[in-house]
Amino acid sequence: MTTNKSKALVAVLLSFTSATALWAFERSAYAQSAPPQPAAETPEQAAAAARAASVKALAASAEALNVLAKALAALPVSADPTAAQAEAPAAAPKTSAALASSGAALLAASRGNSAAPAATPIPAHAPASVAAAPTAIAAAPAPTPAHWSNLPVVAPAAPQVAQKDWVRNPIDAFVLAKIEAKGLKPSPEADRAAYIRRATLDVWGLLPSPEEVTAFVDDNSPDAYEKLADRLLASPHYGERQARRWLDLARYADSAGFQGDATRENYYRYRDYVINAFNSDKPYDIFLKEQLAGDELFPNDQNAHIATGFLTGYPDNPNSRDLVERKFQITTDMVDTVGSSILGSTVGCARCHNHKTDKFTMKDYYSLQAFFANTSTTEDFPVQKKGPAEENYLKNLQKYLDTVKEIQDRRAELLAPVKDAAFTYHKERYLTDSREAIFKPEKDWTPRDRWVNHRLVNHNVTNDDIIGAAYLRYVAEDKEAPGFGYEAKARWEEYQRLTTDLKKFDNQKPARGSVTFTGVEELGRPDAPPTFIFSGGNHERPTEEVQPAFPANLTDQAPVITPTATSSGRRSALANWIASRENPLTSRVYANRIWSQYFSTGIVRTVNDFGKAGDRPTNQELLDYLADSFSKNGWSVKGLHRQILLSSTYRQSSDYRPEVAKADPDNKLLAVFPRQRLEAEEIRDALLVASGKLEDRVGGPSVYPPVPANLGAAPAAWTVSKNQKDWYRRSLYIFTRRSVPYPLLEAFNAPNTQQVHATREVTTTPLQALTLINDETVFQLSQAIAGRVIHEAGSDENAEFTRLFEILFSRNPDDFEKAALARFLDDHQKVLTKRILDGKFTLAEPIALKDDELSNPIRQAAFVDLVHTVVNSNDFVYRF
Repeated sequence: MTTNKSKALVAVLLSFTSATALWAFERSAYAQSAPPQPAAETPEQAAAAARAASVKALAASAEALNVLAKALAALPVSADPTAAQAEAPAAAPKTSAALASSGAALLAASRGNSAAPAATPIPAHAPASVAAAPTAIAAAPAPTPAHWSNLPVVAPAAPQVAQKDWVRNPIDAFVLAKIEAKGLKPSPEADRAAYIRRATLDVWGLLPSPEEVTAFVDDNSPDAYEKLADRLLASPHYGERQARRWLDLARYADSAGFQGDATRENYYRYRDYVINAFNSDKPYDIFLKEQLAGDELFPNDQNAHIATGFLTGYPDNPNSRDLVERKFQITTDMVDTVGSSILGSTVGCARCHNHKTDKFTMKDYYSLQAFFANTSTTEDFPVQKKGPAEENYLKNLQKYLDTVKEIQDRRAELLAPVKDAAFTYHKERYLTDSREAIFKPEKDWTPRDRWVNHRLVNHNVTNDDIIGAAYLRYVAEDKEAPGFGYEAKARWEEYQRLTTDLKKFDNQKPARGSVTFTGVEELGRPDAPPTFIFSGGNHERPTEEVQPAFPANLTDQAPVITPTATSSGRRSALANWIASRENPLTSRVYANRIWSQYFSTGIVRTVNDFGKAGDRPTNQELLDYLADSFSKNGWSVKGLHRQILLSSTYRQSSDYRPEVAKADPDNKLLAVFPRQRLEAEEIRDALLVASGKLEDRVGGPSVYPPVPANLGAAPAAWTVSKNQKDWYRRSLYIFTRRSVPYPLLEAFNAPNTQQVHATREVTTTPLQALTLINDETVFQLSQAIAGRVIHEAGSDENAEFTRLFEILFSRNPDDFEKAALARFLDDHQKVLTKRILDGKFTLAEPIALKDDELSNPIRQAAFVDLVHTVVNSNDFVYRF
């Protein structure tokens, strides 16, 4: 009974909504077309007229609600569903007519005595609820204009400004125009020492040496800044720094995640591809094309194929038993990653429903998925050209295999009789729709079957040893298993003994390295699995089939897909559209990302969301200028960086200005250069540089520096590198294990590798201070910095204070700071002396001092603690 009345209620409410909507539209049209009313003679009369109109409107509204209540009360209640369906529509027109009448009264009351415009005739076929309404829409509302970010990028003219001598390039004109409009002036230039420290940290992620600072400060040539910018951009450190930011977007990790968190031994090759691409200033459009479709567009270029590792960075579960669902999840990750990282859109929201704010439909979303429908990941493509690292790896691997050959041969003998049964047993563990493909003869495979079987053999747990061992255990322990008995038990026990013996030689196995790489392919066939719209994002509820297509709200262009003999050509079509100048988002999104690296936030602060739910640009003309010049200048990333580095905007001082803080508290105008805390990797790398211990090599397998003993990481998850030089490599090269993040970096907001990480959050927490104070690596590097300072400055403490500040802050200490440092040394020396006399302390002296540099051990130990304290200061962990 309740259900039947609810159906009738819905019908009434729909009618009420129609009538009310018509009244609202008509009222809006009337407000635009009605003649102006004569002004009241006095303010009192005007107020009285307004109160009278409000009273009339409220009375009409009350009457409308009264009619609605009576109509609802009068609705018939029937136990017969059929009768209820008939009664509800019959009652609805009567109710809607009464409501429309009240709507007319409300409209008349709100108009006062003014005459209404002539009503537009209502079509004869209109629904009863509409026909009953006494008013009509005077004019259809204008179509909604395209969102700003979806419009073509057009270069704006540089605005006119008063302070013309401040403008070094067009960037400055766009920034200055906004500053002057607020009645403000830009800040003075930062001093040269502050500028080179800022620029070196921003471009390299490292500290400049005191010698580099002095050379720049003393360079009086007119192109001193240009020479500095060119030197910074020419260094391999530039590529390392830019790679780290891109890898955030690529959700890069050296392990797969999930419960097993399997190691991806060769994934570092994708990281090295990114470093080299930035260092060579590979045009950004080519950079994108290689990562999206390098295997299709550049089939003879192995580096382009390695680039497709961008698509394979998703967290993966090799134990998944629903391979059909896994295909959907992987394709979903690819689409969401491309949409977020390259297009700056939240297209992923349209997987389950049409986008609530942007014009992305579910059809748009699944049409994008169709571009990746035939894409499979392969983790063992052979490296074509083997360098010294690969040759050394093969040599060590062969040595290990020779050592364990007898054990391995015997294990293989034990598995041989059960190999086929073991694999069948393994395949039976998958879900129904996966098994349909797995057990189907290869000649009958559909494109989706090909994907499932490729996944089964190449990614899921299909190693002979693992599958065979699982089966041996099954038949040895399960009484219901075929073959259960004494022989099976004996076979399993021997296999376990051999496995224990094999583990004794683990230390002879190559710790890291590979002769393969990970990328994507289309399994040598051009035909792709069909793609459907999945209701609610559920892969088990397919509805309409869709073909590859670009989002309708961005373009009406149709993809030009040219299959090859071995591939569908779909990703090539997508890559060509994304990397074209006609795409309104690609250049805007990346130019905004680069801007955010230098100025803390983007011109669009929501760097991953250029849609309606994201922030509007604080300076759209500037963003469009950057985007346009970026693509017109050959998509040169270095060119974009250089233009920013040489602008007056970037040269400004970061000193606090109260008038700017009052007029622009969020510093959106950039009348002051924004101070910024160093990122996690910059803090560790700056300590390495300051200590002189940085191992300056580019690329290669990831490394495992020591971690705190109480971290609890299993040896298999974190085996400390044997070569101690690896401990001091840049943070970019630390092994990124999803389940065991490196603690020092984690404390300072290291990226989340589970998904696209667009913005490095800046938090201030007690844990950060405690980490810098208590972390063993930070303290050891402080010892090394102290040793370096004493070695370079000699025994004069004032000279030591100066050298310490030059190394860490790129400036000299003032008299107040020198006095504070001296007091600290005196006081702390007394503390250490007392602790030593009490037998409660062991001195931590500077590292790497020569015999003739050792003087007062307690004073030098106090100096170590002074250095440790200084690296905990804001002056060190911020750039200004």
